[in-house]
Order: sequence, then C-alpha cells, then structure tokens
Amino acid sequence: MKAGSPKSRFHMVRLMPEAFVLFKTEPTHEREVYLALSSHEGVAEVHALYGEFDLLVRISSPNSKELSGLLMGTFRQIEGVKETQTLIAVEG
Repeated sequence: MKAGSPKSRFHMVRLMPEAFVLFKTEPTHEREVYLALSSHEGVAEVHALYGEFDLLVRISSPNSKELSGLLMGTFRQIEGVKETQTLIAVEG
C-alpha cells in the first residue's frame, strides 16, 4: 500500500488488533460512560443501543498487549460500567 493512500477496513484490521465490546451500564450512567469511552484515543467508534446492552464500542490498539490492558483494566474501571462482553476481531 502506498504511503498516504486510504486504508480499507480490511487493511486496518491487519495492521492493528481490534475488538468490539458490549457494555451494560448502571441505570442513568449511559451518557457518562458514553462520553468517557468517546474521549479515549483507543476507541474508534461508540454506539448507543436499545436492548440487553447499552453501548457497542470498537477499539483498536497498536498491539495485543495494549489491547488486553484496555479490555482488562481501563474500560472496566470507568465509573458506571456494570458488565462487558468482548468480541476479538480476527483476520479474514
């Protein structure tokens, strides 16, 4: 791929580990958790949901070790997070 050329989603997955995380929040904390996640540099997307989970987040990290740190530490310590479910993306 040439320098400066746009990356497709497929190329980004190959370059950086990615995960999708479903969040359940404490009642009335959806907005605070949404804003905390949105401001984090490792977060590529945040979506509010209706249903069993409150938020869907796509995260990217330079390597697997940092991805694990975000998943196991940083995001679970956000005030108002009740539960998470993580889906690790794999190369196709």
